[in-house]
Amino acid sequence: MKYTELAMLLKNAAEQGTANAIKEERPVPDRLTKAEAYRLYGRSNVDRWLREGLISKQPTTDTSQIFLDRSELEAVAASSNRITYLPVADR
Repeated sequence: MKYTELAMLLKNAAEQGTANAIKEERPVPDRLTKAEAYRLYGRSNVDRWLREGLISKQPTTDTSQIFLDRSELEAVAASSNRITYLPVADR
């Protein structure tokens, strides 16, 4: 097994363990406001993902808030940032 594969496996295991611990402590909402998504994933990332159609806005009756699906955000964040975890020489 290569070093990068092991690093990815350990990173994914740590993220899953963290997510499980958080879920046990307090329920995680299925939807996030746009402001919450900005805080968690970064404003430029969320705006780019919306622009590229990778995530979608959830319809609401209240027009003042925009909600985003947490599972979509997590999936896009995990898949689009993988290259940044590799050293420059390995990219």
